[in-house]
Amino acid sequence: MPSEYLISLQKNGYVVIPSLLPPSTLSSLRAASSTATNLARTGSWPYFRTVPKQFPPWPTNVPPPASEGGIWGVQHLLHPDMPGRTEFAKFYFSESVLGVVEELVGVARNEADKEGAQKEGEEKLVMELFNLLVAPETKDFELRWHRDDIPSEVSVEEEQRLLDSKSPGGRQSHAQYNLALCPDASLIVVPGSHRRVRTEEERRADPFEGNMPEQMVVELQPGDAVFYDSNILHRGVYKAKEEGGEETRLTLHGSVGIKEHEKESGAGGDKKVRATAVLQHGVGSWVQRDDAAFGIGERAERMRANLVAMGNGEGVGYSLQG
Repeated sequence: MPSEYLISLQKNGYVVIPSLLPPSTLSSLRAASSTATNLARTGSWPYFRTVPKQFPPWPTNVPPPASEGGIWGVQHLLHPDMPGRTEFAKFYFSESVLGVVEELVGVARNEADKEGAQKEGEEKLVMELFNLLVAPETKDFELRWHRDDIPSEVSVEEEQRLLDSKSPGGRQSHAQYNLALCPDASLIVVPGSHRRVRTEEERRADPFEGNMPEQMVVELQPGDAVFYDSNILHRGVYKAKEEGGEETRLTLHGSVGIKEHEKESGAGGDKKVRATAVLQHGVGSWVQRDDAAFGIGERAERMRANLVAMGNGEGVGYSLQG
């Protein structure tokens, strides 16, 4: 039977899970995230998301000054050169996270299945992306309404075709989530929009419309997570922090894929969907490095191997740009 989480995801396009991260691990992840943010803000970490750019490709030069908004995200928390990488990896590959993922993508297994998979070295999940979303400095910043893998300018017919192909039979090709380390009310969604084309009102709306019909602000407390369909109609609204002040937003933003989906060719499935969505961020340029192994267990290495098998990302293009 579908779990409560899966039922909510399929109906609404998102599900909030309170206290997914226990209080005992909050402080260490918050410290590692604060360090990563400071490195990116000061130009000591080359992978970041900059204000006012919303989508990749991201610049890799010096970040904009705080007076221009600076950065709103830190990329590649699992990169072998990232300080605190082990802390991030322990969370990303934890059973508390992967257990939810398995339920949402339809590969939940009983204990016998898990033991058999371990003996055979089989792994259905794929390591994908793990980034950090932070507050811009001195300037508020907003993302436009969008679906992650579907351009806004497509026709009604093409929008429906893409929705069907990216989630054939209503099945997710991946699980995407935000995990809050500080109180966070940045994500705004239109519940149920992940399974339908936009209404005429939604199509005509301003890209930054502040009062979209039926919109819902997703409110998270430290340790809470929201898992959501990446093609739900959504946007982000990020309040600025004071320059030099404490971080007001530290939100871990991750995705985990399913290997089986990459092999599907029927039911409208597109095996290149996740390759573009994941590799467009540049993860393929470092995940194959000799020192990229995590050293925290065989499952992490099997999931990394599944990502390596996707390729290095050359020529995959971009889901959205701007």
